[in-house]
Amino acid sequence: MPLATSRRAFLRDSLLAGASLVLTARRAAARAVSPNEKLNIGVIGVAHRGRDNLLEVSSQSIVALCDVDESYLADAAKSHPNAALYTDFRRLLDRRDLDAVVISTPDHTHAPAAAMALKAGLHVYCEKPLAHTVAEARIITELAARHKRVTQLGTQIHAGSNYRRVVELVRAGAIGPIRDVHVWCSASSYSGPRPTDTPPVPPQLHYDLWLGPAPYRPYNPAYLPGSWRSWWDFGNGALGDFGCHYMDLPFWALELRYPTKVAAEGPPVDPETTPPWLIVRYQFPAREALPPVALSWYHGGKKPELPDLGDVLSWPNAVLFVGEKGMLAADYSRHALLPEKQFEGFQPPPPSIPDSIGHHNEWIQACKTGEPTTCNFGYSGPLTEAVLLGNVAYRVGRELEWDAQHLRAINCREAHILIRKRYRSGWRL
Repeated sequence: MPLATSRRAFLRDSLLAGASLVLTARRAAARAVSPNEKLNIGVIGVAHRGRDNLLEVSSQSIVALCDVDESYLADAAKSHPNAALYTDFRRLLDRRDLDAVVISTPDHTHAPAAAMALKAGLHVYCEKPLAHTVAEARIITELAARHKRVTQLGTQIHAGSNYRRVVELVRAGAIGPIRDVHVWCSASSYSGPRPTDTPPVPPQLHYDLWLGPAPYRPYNPAYLPGSWRSWWDFGNGALGDFGCHYMDLPFWALELRYPTKVAAEGPPVDPETTPPWLIVRYQFPAREALPPVALSWYHGGKKPELPDLGDVLSWPNAVLFVGEKGMLAADYSRHALLPEKQFEGFQPPPPSIPDSIGHHNEWIQACKTGEPTTCNFGYSGPLTEAVLLGNVAYRVGRELEWDAQHLRAINCREAHILIRKRYRSGWRL
């Protein structure tokens, strides 16, 4: 679409943004696509992670692009000159020729976009975390199951060979039964007062559409383009940013699902911004033959205090499994059995988990064949819920006794307003 035409669309979308639009179903299911056909994909969010995701699905037919920033949209359109351009994803999702969408927006608009797409019968690839709140994650998981759509969370490290080899070691019993897991991440996040100045909104930015369902805040560059993760209104801090990547590994290897208790410690709670450091302790129940698991998360420079870790403690990011016969440490690209002397000459089990064809390619293929994906929302929804519960426990300052079936903390009524949230007028799931 020529840029002049797209600017008229920008104006139209901006006028519609204030309308009270309800996200409702429009079609029963996406069309059947043969393995040799190309999917018609709409991409929502085309900068930063969106740019990478767009590149990964560019083997298909990119029929629509959406971004609230006209400059990002114009850049993406250079590589996809035939794609229709939108600033409001609700308008993109009105199209009748779509098979699937890729969502790469800030956390606070993941669930509205995913819900509307699933109700419209579209397959969905969504960046992590799946949602902004625990309740949103549950709703999106249930919508994906109800509409039988092919889904994938953007935890692309899952497709790498290293995670597969670690899962095989755990399941082969290399370190014996595992009851403790420690996950640390060097990432931190901004903490500070809400800005009081109100500079003008950049002319290329449709700021009201960027806010979407979030509470209205006057524009300030402290929120975007990249620092939105540090504000509770829009993001989930370092835990929400990296928790789905690193906790994915123990969830996969140990078949974890819903915790029964969650407690957290960190600096004094700021009602506006996420903490620069955090320690979260999860308790997971036994799963058939597998014992209960205590999983501890650390970020912002915090790490576990354990003996015999050797050089592993210097790793900026790691997942550490503690078994009865030893320990196993891993990050995205490496792993090590500990103590090293104990495992000299150890022969790992032969590979049993097939190599991935690529995280995005797996989703694309599944959209055509109906095969399951490895990080579908049935798996990634509970993972996201657990991750986000860590922030809830921190913000209420109490250990949560978690009733996953009813989505509530049975000992902490004040957690309810953080498990769910109010949407700005004109937005709801």
